Amino acid sequence: MHRGNKLLASLFMSAALAAPIAVNAVARPQDDRDRERQERAERPMYDREHRDYHNWDDREDGTYRRWLEERHEAYRDFNRLKRREQRDYWNWRHSHEQHEEHEEHEHH
Repeated sequence: MHRGNKLLASLFMSAALAAPIAVNAVARPQDDRDRERQERAERPMYDREHRDYHNWDDREDGTYRRWLEERHEAYRDFNRLKRREQRDYWNWRHSHEQHEEHEEHEHH
């Protein structure tokens, strides 16, 4: 009986030690995406045609996702777009940026 208790205790201890490892393995992909987004925000994106920089923060990411929706395209990381597609986005972005600024001034 004493030997059975040791075995049971050993199994519980193994499970208790393995649980945090399993939780970390499941949470890791989201952590990686958050880290990548944070790194992108810290590293401004250069718009060649307009010769300016844009911080890729949540607002820019949301604008980019809206552009993709209007084009009926699935999400792809901006860095994986072809140069022509990136140029198309920045052109769209600048035309909408001016429109958004105009609307903000009208509401204030």
